[in-house]
Amino acid sequence: MTRNRGTALSTSCALSFALLLTLAAPSAAVELQKVGTFPAPVHVSAPPRDHKRLFVVEQQGRVRVVLKDRILRKPFINLRKRVTFGGERGLLSIAFAPDYKRSRKFYVYYTAREVDGFALGDIVVEEYRRMKRNANRANPKTRRLVLTIPHSTYPNHNGGQLQFGPDRLLYIGTGDGGAAYDPDSNAQNPDSLLGKLLRIDSRRRDAEPELYALGLRNPWRFSFDRETDDLVIADVGQNVSEEVNFLPAGTPPGTNFGWSAWEGSFPAKVVPPPDDHTLPVLEHDHLSDGYCAITGGYVVRDKRLDDLYGRYVYGDYCQTELRSAKLALPEATEDQPLGVTITSVSSFGEDASGCVYATSLDGDVVRLQANDRPFKRPCR
Repeated sequence: MTRNRGTALSTSCALSFALLLTLAAPSAAVELQKVGTFPAPVHVSAPPRDHKRLFVVEQQGRVRVVLKDRILRKPFINLRKRVTFGGERGLLSIAFAPDYKRSRKFYVYYTAREVDGFALGDIVVEEYRRMKRNANRANPKTRRLVLTIPHSTYPNHNGGQLQFGPDRLLYIGTGDGGAAYDPDSNAQNPDSLLGKLLRIDSRRRDAEPELYALGLRNPWRFSFDRETDDLVIADVGQNVSEEVNFLPAGTPPGTNFGWSAWEGSFPAKVVPPPDDHTLPVLEHDHLSDGYCAITGGYVVRDKRLDDLYGRYVYGDYCQTELRSAKLALPEATEDQPLGVTITSVSSFGEDASGCVYATSLDGDVVRLQANDRPFKRPCR
């Protein structure tokens, strides 16, 4: 049996874990402050310039609002009738339009139930708007389909990340379609939308997705550095390697990361390899490091986290310790533990001011903050 995110998340459904939050040792510069507990949180985000709210995505299909560190009872939106969840499936992320304050538009990524002509497990990206007079509630009647990708054959490798880039385009990370070793060779197929990083102009109703990068297995989480605009993609591995890929700001479309001919820097499958592919800047292997499913994070731009400023924070579903590294080409440096741990880490996120958060599939959402000074916003 392969050790991948599907195995890890399915195992979490069968086993009962007690969340372990270990505060920093005296020598560490960061601690984890609990924000709240939710059913299977998988993503956190916030609208631009809204320094009061944090939005927490629950895998079963709801988005919750945390207003000034208080969890509101009513969800921002409830899509449970549209979302199939379990294992790697579910409501997987949310992204707010750059002009959200004016347009009130936001976007969700989920795996579908058999509704509105979707097959079970199809990838769906939809647009909604929040209510005009209530910033804590969305209007479900404003639903607009942006993109759907067939994904009913296998339940795993759904990707799941939405993020607006510095170019104001919506970036979409898709998995290779599931099973092991990409049996349909989707990741290297330029005619398939699976195993890719796509981007689309969500403002245009007739827009087609552009293939920005290919050769990805399951880019569960990616992010943009809010200061440099560099792009970081954490791609979940098969049996050997968990990898972090780095694209400096301004990289043109077309980067090939090699899957499924390559798993990180290791040959993976007897298929025609690409003429050229880009190696990861950071890898952890399964055998010596005990990694199984990397969870990508963010480059920290919270100036109160002095020792972490400018460093990439990330984790792995099978490892409790969080880590950070300095990202650069051709490889990252100073990869080291943070001194804090969290079980079953499922995602990281940022709020509007650059505070960094982590989520545990066991339920807790925590904020990274300095252990030697009181927390207050903004984080920059």
